[in-house]
Amino acid sequence: MSKVFKKTSGNGNIALYLARRDFVDHVDSVDIVDGIVKVDPSGLNGRKVFVYLACAFRYGSEDLDVIGLSFRRDIWMKKVQVYPPADGNPTKTPIQESLLKKVGDQGCPFSFQMPTNLPCSVSLHPGPSDNGKACGVDFEVKAYVAKEASNPDEVIEKKDTCRLMIRKIQYAPTNKAGPKADISKQFMMSDKPIHLEASLEKEIHYHGDPISVLVKVNNETTKTIKKIKVSVEQLTSVVLYSSDTYTKEVCSEEFGENIAANSTFEKSFQITPVLSNIKEKRGLAVDGKLKDEDTNLASTTLSQGDKEMQGILIHYKIKVTVTASGGGLLGGLTGSDVVVELPLTLMSPKPAELGFYELEPTRSKNL
Repeated sequence: MSKVFKKTSGNGNIALYLARRDFVDHVDSVDIVDGIVKVDPSGLNGRKVFVYLACAFRYGSEDLDVIGLSFRRDIWMKKVQVYPPADGNPTKTPIQESLLKKVGDQGCPFSFQMPTNLPCSVSLHPGPSDNGKACGVDFEVKAYVAKEASNPDEVIEKKDTCRLMIRKIQYAPTNKAGPKADISKQFMMSDKPIHLEASLEKEIHYHGDPISVLVKVNNETTKTIKKIKVSVEQLTSVVLYSSDTYTKEVCSEEFGENIAANSTFEKSFQITPVLSNIKEKRGLAVDGKLKDEDTNLASTTLSQGDKEMQGILIHYKIKVTVTASGGGLLGGLTGSDVVVELPLTLMSPKPAELGFYELEPTRSKNL
């Protein structure tokens, strides 16, 4: 049996019902957001009932809205009238049919189709001293009673509204062969280079699983390599009025290795980026969450490539750095690093397919 998520307005005239709060972005399409609003016409006084779905970027906590300024920008919004029905008797989804059995004749169905160029639900991890709602991208379904859908002069009282937060999420697609990158670098006072190659066995890695990085070195110089560093960096692009990208290291390991001059080396190194190890780091992007549930580092944003997106977009890269010590009379002056970078796709696995929703009144939940 599946839960029913329900929210009732303060005066009890309308109630919002959803059978799920996670909606999957399949890159080329997005799950339909479908639900029911239970309406008590006796309390409307001739007004109508509307529902909207909004994708918004919040860049300030709600407690900062003290001088009439809004720290929220709507990226996308769509409104529909559910009572009186504006489009006759539309075809109902299986979820809506099940919800109507629970709600009864006062249930009014609604559906939204999100476009494919909206970002997924992402939050920016607050610091230990930060309070209030985290910045990020969120999705909200809200039902309200009003005379008109969008009249800026009409005051809609809070008791005439009810809302539920939902999430737009992506799951990892079928895995493919991992990426590979290489570089050759020559140093001052040396006529031969160091060749560095790094590769991943698979393209996609799941949150919490170790990542194996195969490192190959061909040291043709007279230098000795003493250290190899493998790190993962999160690249967060905030795309609103302009595009800004912030880079934060989310995992780093140093390995002591002795690679002699004029020798080769090959070894696989493992690292595991997890949020629990870096919770004190402010500004990390994490997957959007509902209430106080646990979350993880934000998943890589998958897109079709040709569509312009706004909001918060997430990418990762692995950096492999080998440090060569200097030799001869110049000593450390000729020492340097050789760095190669790989793209990393970090996501959650697709869960088992769910069947139709069977609703049980005792399992309903008011959130």
